[in-house]
Amino acid sequence: MAEQLPTPGSFATHEVFNQPSPFEDVNLFTSDRVLTETVERDGAGHARDALAAFGERIGSAETMELGRQANVWLPVLKSFDRFGHRNDQVEFHPAYHRLMALSVAQGLHSSSWDHLRDDLDARPQPGALLARLAGTYLMTQVEAGHGCPITMTHASIPALLFQPSLAREWIPRILSRNYDERFLPAEHKRGVTIGMGMTEKQGGTDVRANTTVAVPVAGGGSGTEYRLTGHKWFFSAPMCDAFLVLAQAPDGIACFLMPRFTPDGEPNAIRIQRLKDKVGNKSNASSEVEFQAASAWLIGEEGRGVRNIIEMATYTRLDCAVASAGMMRAALATALHHCAQRTVFQKHLIDQPLMANVLADLALETEAATALAFRVARSFDTAWQSEAEAAYRRIMTPVAKYWVCKRAPNLACEAMECLGGNGYVEEGLAGRVYREMPVNAIWEGSGNVMCLDVLRALQREPESLDALWAEFAAARGEQPTFDAALVDLQTAFADRHHLEVRSRWLVERLAKVGAAAQLIRFAPAAVADAYCATRLGGDGGDCYGTLPAGADITAVLARARPQQ
Repeated sequence: MAEQLPTPGSFATHEVFNQPSPFEDVNLFTSDRVLTETVERDGAGHARDALAAFGERIGSAETMELGRQANVWLPVLKSFDRFGHRNDQVEFHPAYHRLMALSVAQGLHSSSWDHLRDDLDARPQPGALLARLAGTYLMTQVEAGHGCPITMTHASIPALLFQPSLAREWIPRILSRNYDERFLPAEHKRGVTIGMGMTEKQGGTDVRANTTVAVPVAGGGSGTEYRLTGHKWFFSAPMCDAFLVLAQAPDGIACFLMPRFTPDGEPNAIRIQRLKDKVGNKSNASSEVEFQAASAWLIGEEGRGVRNIIEMATYTRLDCAVASAGMMRAALATALHHCAQRTVFQKHLIDQPLMANVLADLALETEAATALAFRVARSFDTAWQSEAEAAYRRIMTPVAKYWVCKRAPNLACEAMECLGGNGYVEEGLAGRVYREMPVNAIWEGSGNVMCLDVLRALQREPESLDALWAEFAAARGEQPTFDAALVDLQTAFADRHHLEVRSRWLVERLAKVGAAAQLIRFAPAAVADAYCATRLGGDGGDCYGTLPAGADITAVLARARPQQ
């Protein structure tokens, strides 16, 4: 009997089914069990309600759409006005400005420095930095590019404190919760943002080779005006109201504050040559600029520029680690949401054993990255009270920046694969997150720079290692694999003759042992056991989805899935 073919009109040709709902209108804070536990445990519980309100607002469909728009309608350089006058302005889509306003209103650009509002010598509030970073972790999941000026503005304050006269003038402006996009002198604005410029054509890491020249206007000295002539190869967020830059002064490399406007209200001689066409980070305008005798004011002393600006870099490195962990959470949450709704072979993807293994492995990596990054954040909040915490901060900041930023792109790639073809299109979040990931590994010092910074810190203060060993010892006795890895790491550091050539291995192991110590102490046993077995032992493979048969995958997934 001949097969009966369907007749026209007997079935729907475009009925959409077996597609997940959009991952939106979700409270990014309250749905994240790991983050909420971290905030409570590490001293930022006072910010719980504010973070919950922020998580609801930025997890809305409306704000998610702003993130998309800001990365579709890219910044445009306007070198001249329509009459031919030099303009040197960058035009952004309104979505970018709305995202900036949300972040500034939340205080992501400055809230941990609120104690300086009336007294530059005041002590920070407990948990203030960690609360601010929890907000950064959340906002990065929606749109990461605008976080560049937010991060630099926050990190500029410790550098400005080297010059109290400039700090007293600029810090009150920075602490404002009003975002003001207008191109005006800072004194006429409701709030300001601060950028940074170190990299030049001939070198990025070796800033002492910079060729930009600073000439004093009237004798020179701390807090006085100089004229800078030269260039910067990467000059991010060029519409900021001022920038911290390095230049060669008569007595060596110096750090300067360069406003966009001079005291007489005229635009400063900062010539934007072009905007960089980057792999990701599209919403943020990174530029190449020339200074044509631009006015700038010396921070501190000539010859101390690297020391002064490295204070800024220390804080931006911490932001890189936390933001990368936040993007890992975004990639994981999107994959979990998709796999919980997508059906294959009559079962949801998340219920397929092999896919569950992949997702659980991604969840372990994300929780470990979050645990390590926020442990470092806590050391920033407490370093002034404890030498042990100060030592942890010195060593583990570049360690966390190195490892979390290295792990993020590969995790984003695997999470994208969980979505199949839906992950490899521009309509969703996965592709944007994937392209965004590598910049944090490069920005503020690449992997090798971070590893060498760890060694330099240990050379200056070898006793800092003792503080780390004491920290990790608190987790001993629960996991034989962890205990053995700690002994191996201590032995490796005792070999002083091969530290540099092995520094990547050493820093990687420091990161894994540091993360494992946190998980053993504070995460459920299912998480800590699986992490130690696969990251410190030999039970895992080179790809995600290779958890051993004994891993409690169900428990790991239940903890990681966004809570409703």
